[in-house]
Amino acid sequence: MTKVLVPYDFSEEAQNALDFTTALASRLDNVQIEVLHVLEIPSGTGFGTMGGGEMMPEIENQIFFVELADRRKKQMEELGESHRGKSYSLKTKIKLGNAYKGISESILEENPDLVVMGSKGSSGLEEVLIGSNTEKIVRTAKCPVVTIKAAVNPSDLKKIVFASDFRQNSAEIAARLKRLQHLFDAEVYLVIVNTPSNFEQTRDSMSRIKRFVKEFEMKNVKAEIYNSTSEEAGITQFAEDVDADLIAMATSGRTGFLHLITGSIAEDVVNHAKRPVWTLRIE
Repeated sequence: MTKVLVPYDFSEEAQNALDFTTALASRLDNVQIEVLHVLEIPSGTGFGTMGGGEMMPEIENQIFFVELADRRKKQMEELGESHRGKSYSLKTKIKLGNAYKGISESILEENPDLVVMGSKGSSGLEEVLIGSNTEKIVRTAKCPVVTIKAAVNPSDLKKIVFASDFRQNSAEIAARLKRLQHLFDAEVYLVIVNTPSNFEQTRDSMSRIKRFVKEFEMKNVKAEIYNSTSEEAGITQFAEDVDADLIAMATSGRTGFLHLITGSIAEDVVNHAKRPVWTLRIE
């Protein structure tokens, strides 16, 4: 059985992620989808008051939260019912608390094979102020994560960009990439981004990609070297230039640009890329 976790907050982006997941599950056998809604408790809601005139806002907050919880429970039940009788199984779950913590706990508890999340993306000051639960999950999840921004049909994912420096070739990364390629019957672009601060000759870069292809018997691939001012910009720009359908990256918490990328670069790509992004965290 393949288990997929879909965090769901009733936003358009979350619905896009769920639609992508159900469309993908319809093409496969024996898929279990868990749709998770984390109901965040408002910061002003508590059970202690200072008495007097401050009692009313506290009670109003609590009443609002209870009503919201009841509404969300009904909505999640209706969502589950709407997917009855499909070729996949879908169950819903509600957690209380912080969204990031709730999703992280579910990943540990459910041990899914894949997490599919919606992401709005942002830029400039908004990015600094808002932050993103999606980016945090990309950094910490131990299973692959696909981030979805717009409506996308899995059947249309025919061109995958995999960015790496290919200095530390990993059998696990190669196996996952080949599985991803097979899943979508896609062509894969293997790309190294050359930056001013980490510049090298094309011959050296190409040699490492060719070694990766030979060692892991990769098929239907193209090797590319792309020059840009930064790794994050290079990955997103290259994907735009070749009109890729999906960006794939292996990440680690370590510094350096491979395994692939430090978590921060992966988060930047997830945040700024317009197309779906698949990430796999390697210890």
